[in-house]
Amino acid sequence: MKEISAETIRETLRSIKLQGTERDIVAGDRIAGLSLRETGGGAHIDLALAVDPAEAEAMEPLRKAAEQTILKLLGVASVAVVLTAHKQAPQMQPAGKTHTKIALPGVKHIVAIASGKGGVGKSTTAANLAVAFAQSGLKTGLLDADIYGPSVPRLFNLHGKPQTRDDKKLIPMERYGLALMSMGFLIAEDAPMIWRGPMVHSAITQLFRDVAWEERDILIVDLPPGTGDAQLTMAQSVELSGAVIVSTPQDLALIDARKGLNMFRRVEVPVLGLIENMSYFLCPHCGERSDIFSHGGARAEAEKLGLPFLGEIPLKIAIRETADNGEPITHAQPDSAEAKIYRTIANHITEALGG
Repeated sequence: MKEISAETIRETLRSIKLQGTERDIVAGDRIAGLSLRETGGGAHIDLALAVDPAEAEAMEPLRKAAEQTILKLLGVASVAVVLTAHKQAPQMQPAGKTHTKIALPGVKHIVAIASGKGGVGKSTTAANLAVAFAQSGLKTGLLDADIYGPSVPRLFNLHGKPQTRDDKKLIPMERYGLALMSMGFLIAEDAPMIWRGPMVHSAITQLFRDVAWEERDILIVDLPPGTGDAQLTMAQSVELSGAVIVSTPQDLALIDARKGLNMFRRVEVPVLGLIENMSYFLCPHCGERSDIFSHGGARAEAEKLGLPFLGEIPLKIAIRETADNGEPITHAQPDSAEAKIYRTIANHITEALGG
């Protein structure tokens, strides 16, 4: 049996022609990333094909063809093929160094919602804050930059692909007065996102440059958790007005939140404040409060670091239920105590941005 190698895979892919041409996807420089790992059960292949976002839908048959072609090779156990773009990965810039940044002329403020670790409710917080901004009369956009686990399609119960303008820019989806864009609108929900630095960088920059955001008072950006390529790309490549860090109260989450804070400080992005999510649990039956994850850790950390503390959001079933139903609680239950908390935090952010 011929040994599976990257070269073997490339030679096999030469049988797939680009639509309307005689060039194959290898000669056409469409291979953005290729990795192979061997296990006892065979080879597992990850392949990224470079495409322009505007042609993503038309390239789906080519993606499937590449997947099936590789899968036919003897010794291949699994194949994951994704559509992406390929550009040079960003490098960390020391403080004080300049870096070319993406400008969105019609957008007044871009605010990143970040967390040092996953599972702290960052995306739900970003969605409710975006609705709160829109309710206050601001023209608001929400960009789901969490390319590994996009949440906006489910949080807003939106499906389908965005339309494209004549200038090839994508038109954001709309819900509850918001302009919404997510990688989840462009790929299948169960498609694996096996992307490395250059692919991440390209995908995020295209979600800014190739989307018709138009005039916006504020663009909320839901970042992936952590301090990896996606976060660094945002911090260095986009003209951010500031960042908001979401954490739960316990020490472990705060350690990771501190890492996110230090990353933004290093690349000279203002941190507008900390939010303590899941701050306390309210029993839906008796209304009794329980501090499941401790309480007050984020407030104490903000005071220690000299940062504004933006507010406490409780762990309440209604917040989870409304998010699961595709209608954030700020819209589903605008008069609830929780919706008022989100609006108060949004007001604090507006004040931090200078009103």
